[in-house]
Parts: sequence; structure tokens; C-alpha cells
Amino acid sequence: MTVSNQARQKQRIVIAGGGTAGWMAAAAFTRLLGKEVDVTLIESSDIGTVGVGEATIPTLVFFHKLLKISEQEFMSETNATFKLGINFENWKDVNDAYLHAFGVTGKDCWAAGFQHFWLRGLKEGLAGDFGDYCLERQAAEANKFAHLPNNGLNYAYHIDATKYALFLRKLAEKEGLRRIDSTICDVKLRESDGFIQSLTLSSGETIEGDFFIDCSGFRGLLIEKALHTGYEDWSHWLPCDSAVAVQTESVGDPIPYTRCIAHEAGWQWRIPLQHRVGNGMVFCSNYFSDEQVVEKLLANVEGKPLNDPRVIHFRTGRRRKQWNRNCLALGLASGFLEPLESTSIHLIQQGIVRFLRMFPTQGVIQEDIDEFNKQSEFDIEHIRDFIILHYHVTNRSDTPFWRHCRQMDIPDSLTHRIELFKKTGRVFREGNELFDDSWQQVMIGQGLMPQSYHPIVDTMSRQELASLLNGISDGISRSVDKLPPHQDYITRFCG
Repeated sequence: MTVSNQARQKQRIVIAGGGTAGWMAAAAFTRLLGKEVDVTLIESSDIGTVGVGEATIPTLVFFHKLLKISEQEFMSETNATFKLGINFENWKDVNDAYLHAFGVTGKDCWAAGFQHFWLRGLKEGLAGDFGDYCLERQAAEANKFAHLPNNGLNYAYHIDATKYALFLRKLAEKEGLRRIDSTICDVKLRESDGFIQSLTLSSGETIEGDFFIDCSGFRGLLIEKALHTGYEDWSHWLPCDSAVAVQTESVGDPIPYTRCIAHEAGWQWRIPLQHRVGNGMVFCSNYFSDEQVVEKLLANVEGKPLNDPRVIHFRTGRRRKQWNRNCLALGLASGFLEPLESTSIHLIQQGIVRFLRMFPTQGVIQEDIDEFNKQSEFDIEHIRDFIILHYHVTNRSDTPFWRHCRQMDIPDSLTHRIELFKKTGRVFREGNELFDDSWQQVMIGQGLMPQSYHPIVDTMSRQELASLLNGISDGISRSVDKLPPHQDYITRFCG
């Protein structure tokens, strides 16, 4: 077989759009599939990206290991800081706060989770705050961080999203990716089966491919405008439909967690990087105008603004199919969940890894499409429910927005979780869903306390229970005492 024949058998992957989604896909395909594919990415320098999603969750650490990315190089290139969780302020009630940390709280037994032991301890005056038994939470609140043996401290990153895309672009181009700076003017479909055949660019060039990745943002240029996939709207459960973002100068050392500060009709984020702070407000336009929120945000930032505030309008929901014919949608093209739990990059990553596991080497198979879409729907719906939880389970009734959130109908799947935890203290992880310990952290943080605990807890004496609880919290305190300050560790690690 000649070299030219081998080249013709390569799968031609065309990525429409850059940004975080496009360049994550490009880096993964070129690094993990190598010579088996020809990858072309089309992006226009004239079209901006949203580029405000700067907080991540621990699954990104796995993605980077898969791609053999140097953590030190990545953090230096993206001005990243470490992230141990999210601090929710004013969510349960005004002037109340709790930190949802990565990692596991306490120690479970075979029959019951740690929360059952904690509940009895709380009842008998033996237990402290639920977060006292989570290493990541205690380290975050002490503003400390270090890599521990055996992944002993679960963490993610705060990153500069624009620099992250540039970092991934360099990796992909080293592996042979072709980048075209142009605008897509037309999408041609095959008459025989409705698959995408080619893209026509503003330069007049036609780009053919075997498979197309839609990273064109909210527009959904391929998945929606060309293939008419349809969109499932979730705004009746997640009423925030707008955000405004601005970057500011740092006024102090970065903390190892994201701040999410609820306001009258939404919430504000603060994300500390090495060189600046990312700020923004998510809000419902039924209660605030764009101008009001811009003014409100600028009055509630620390440090000098580095750019003009940018307003973004969105509609929460998902495409009815993330994979349709020979097109896969990633990032904003596949749907949108507000960044409350920093899951946007995770969903991009999940789509990429799932697609690689089902890569259509022998051509597109409908059974692969169906299974992919089934798994994707499972992922995003469980994350959707988790985000709705923050709004619905609250003591706040001080504004029309919060009264609406308390009283609104919610998905049956979420109702079941809430009632199960409320009546029994039990939380069950379904399949491979993303969140586990997080459910009880947030439900307790939002003020939902179980009415009972598992009877196995009562087999312990009061002294045994006290010893268990004190042993866990004391061990965590000793570990945190040994950790260096977050800024000191970043300086050494990235220096």
C-alpha cells in the first residue's frame, strides 16, 4: 500500500470554531489519535469567544494526564491558581455562607455514609460543622495548598480561558493540526443521507470532512442551523438568562476557591488568577436591566477594572442530540448550564473522551449515536438538577426572584433526591454521575437537614462516636497545619 493510499484512508475531522471547546478537541484528537486522523480547525479572528469560564473541577486534572500535559507548564502559561472548592455566600440566607469542597467528607461505613454519624453527633453535641471533617474545605478556608501523596488533596484550577485556548493550540499545531483563519459561509449537506459534506469559507475555499465538530458557540452553526437538531429549554427551572463579566487587578494573594455571592436576582462570581481576578454577575433579566447589573457589578468588585464589562445573554438547556449524523456539538453549541458549579469545561471534556471511546473508525453507526446521546443526556440532566438545588432549597424569601425559586416546580428526579435526604439522610449515586459527596455538602449548606439517621450509628457508644469524630477532625487539622500558604506554593511550583 502506498503512502498516498494510507493518507486517503485517514479520517478527516473538521472543527468549526476555536475557543476552549475547539482547542480542547483539537489537542485531544491530535495527541491521542495521532497519525490516524487529519484535523483541521476553522476559526475567525473577527469572531470573539465568550471566554469567561475560568473555574474548573477536578476532572480537568485527569484530562491533562491523558494528554500528557505538564501541569507546571500549563499553570505558568495560563496564570492558573489551584481551586479546592466554591464558597457559596448568601445562598441559604443573607449573610450565611458555606464552602462546597472537592473531596470526601468524613469516613463512610458499609451501611451508611458519614453524614449519619455526624447527624447523631450533632444531636448529642459531639460534632462540629459538617465541613470540619473535609480536608479540602479546611485547607481552602486556611488559604493553603500542596500536592499530597496518592492524590490526598482533590483540586482543580482557576485559569485564564483565552490563554488556555492558546496553550492548547500550540500543542495541537505541534502534532500537525491545520488551522484556517476564516469565516464559515455555508454548510453543504449530502443529498443521499443529510450528512455534512463540506464547509464553504469566506475565502472561497471548500473544506470537506468525514466528521465535523461544532464549536461555534450559541449559534450552533452546524448542529442547529444546518442539521436542525432542536433545543430543549430549561429556563423554567433555571430562570437566569444573562451575565456580565469584567476583569480586575488583583488586590491580594489569590485564595484557593471560587466565590459565588448570591444577590437579589442571581449571583456574582470572583475567580482569582495569578495576575488578575475574573468577576461577573449572572442574573435574570425579568428583574434587572443590563445597565443596572453593570453598575451593580462595578460597585462590587475589588481592584481596578482592566476591561469594559461585557454582557452575555443565554438560554439554559441542551440540544436534543449532541451527536447528530456526522456532527458532534461541544461547548456552547451543545447547550448551556450557567457556571454555578464550574461544569462547562467538564462537559466539553466528557464529550471529547466519550467520542474518542466511540470513534467512528468504520463510519458512523446509529447505535453509537444513540448510546452517546443517551450518556450525554444522563450527564447534563444530573448536573442540571444539582444546579437547580442551589436555587430551590433556600430560606431566602426577601425578593421576588428568590420567592419564585422556592416555589417553582422542579424535575421529579430532583424532588426524589431532596425528599430521600430529608426523610432518611441517604444519598445514592446513580451510575457514573459526576457529583457524589457534593450533594450532601450542598443540601446541608442550603439548610436541608435530615429528619433521621441510619440505625447502625446507634450501635456505637457515645464515647466511640466522639472518638471517631474527633479523630477525623484532629487528623485534618494536623494535615492542614503542615500545608504551605497557597501563594507560596504557586510561586515555588510555577516559578
